[in-house]
Amino acid sequence: MTTRRDFIKKTTAGTAAVTFGGLVLPNVGYTNILGANDHINCAVIGIRSRGKAHVKAIHADINAKVLYSCDVDDNILEEHNSWCQENIGYVPKVEKDFQKILEDKDVDTVFIATPEHWHAPMAIMALQAGKHVYVEKPCSHNPYENDLLVAAQNKYGKKVQMGNQQRSAQTSIRAIEEIKAGIIGEVFKGEAYYSNNRGSIGIGTKMDVPKSLDWDLWQGPAPKTDYKDNIHPYNWHWFRNWGTGEIHNNGTHEIDICRWALGVKLPEKVTSFGGKYTYKDDWEFVDNQQVTYQFKDNKFITWTGHSRGLMKPKRPGRGATIYGSKGSIELSRNLYKVFGLDGEPIKVEHEQTKSATTNTRGEGGLDVNHVGNFFDAIRKDTSLQADINDASISTMLCHLGNMAQDAGETLKIDSNTAKILNNEKAMQNWKREYQKGWEPKL
Repeated sequence: MTTRRDFIKKTTAGTAAVTFGGLVLPNVGYTNILGANDHINCAVIGIRSRGKAHVKAIHADINAKVLYSCDVDDNILEEHNSWCQENIGYVPKVEKDFQKILEDKDVDTVFIATPEHWHAPMAIMALQAGKHVYVEKPCSHNPYENDLLVAAQNKYGKKVQMGNQQRSAQTSIRAIEEIKAGIIGEVFKGEAYYSNNRGSIGIGTKMDVPKSLDWDLWQGPAPKTDYKDNIHPYNWHWFRNWGTGEIHNNGTHEIDICRWALGVKLPEKVTSFGGKYTYKDDWEFVDNQQVTYQFKDNKFITWTGHSRGLMKPKRPGRGATIYGSKGSIELSRNLYKVFGLDGEPIKVEHEQTKSATTNTRGEGGLDVNHVGNFFDAIRKDTSLQADINDASISTMLCHLGNMAQDAGETLKIDSNTAKILNNEKAMQNWKREYQKGWEPKL
C-alpha cells in the first residue's frame, strides 16, 4: 500500500508548470485554472452517512458534479451506487483508495466525511495535491493536526471549509447580526448542549476483517490494531485511536455558535467534569460531560453533553442559548427566539428549510447553503462562512475540553496559541502517535 510519503513524492514529481496571463501556475488541470469555467468536479470520500448529505448539496448546484465516490468498504460503495442512481440520477466513478483520486487532475475539490482520525491528514494531502477541501467537523484528531491544517491552508492557498453548517443558516446569521447590534445587550455567556440516548456498544470480539473492507487503509495514520466487530462503520467515534468523543462529534457545532455569538477565540481557562456513567462496554470517553470555558472580559461558554441518557427537564436534542445584559437568544439549526430578561418571547424566526438535528446524516437546507458558500468562494474568491482559520478554533476548544477532562483539573491556556501553561502532563496529549509513513507534515 502507498504511504503518505510515497504519495507526496509521486504528486510532487508529477507537477509541471504552465503559463497563464504572464503568471506561472502549477499544472493542475483545466478546470482548476481560475476563470477557465465555473464547473466544479468533486470527490466525496466517506459515503455511508454524512457523505450522502454532501452529495445532495453538491447536486443542488447545476454546475457541479460528483466525479468520484470513495470508500474503503465495497458493501458501502455498492449501496451508495444504488442510492446515487435514485437520488441524483447518475453513478459517479468508484474508488477505494483516495490517493488515486488526488492524482486525478480533473478533480477540483474533495469532500471528507471519513472517520475523524483521517480528517486533517487527508485534508493536508488534498491541499498538497492542489485541491480545495470541504472537511467535516472536527477538522482534526488532536491539537497538533489542528495547527498543521491551518498552516497547510495558508501555505497552499486553496479554500478549506469546515462542515459546521449552522454557520450558513440564515436565521443564525441574522441572530448574530442582531446580537452585535445589541438586541440582548452585552453578551456574556453561551450555553451549548446536546442530548441523546445512545445504547451500549458492547465488548468487541476480535475477528477476521470482512472481505469487503480495506482495514489497513481504514486505519491509515492511526497505529494499527486488530479488527473488532463493534468499531466499523460508526462506533469508532467512541475509541480514542480514531474518534474524539461527543464533545467533538456534536459539541463542535453548538460550541462554535456560542463562540461566534460572543465574539471570542481561545479561552484563558478550561474546566471539565464528567464520566462514563452508564454501560460497561468498550466506550473510551465520558458519556456525560460539563465543560466551562473562561475568556477575557469575563465571558464564558458551557458545554453540556448527555450522550447516553436524555437531559431532563426535556429539552430539544441540541441547541445553544446566548445570554446578555438585556435578554437571551435561543439559537438552533432551524430557528432562533429572542427573550427579554423576564423570559417572555420577543421575536421568533424559523429557517425556511429544516435540517436534521440528532440523526447521523444531519442533512437539510443548511448543507446546501454551506456547500453553496464553499463553491462561491472557489468561483468568486468570496468569504467562507467556516474558513478553516477560524473554524479550527472551535475544534481546538473541543480538544481542550477533552484534555481538561483527562487532566482532572482546571487548565490555564495561552490564549494566543492554545498551549496549556505549566502542565507538561496535559501537554502530552497535544499530538498522537502515527503509523509509520503516515504522519502528516508540510
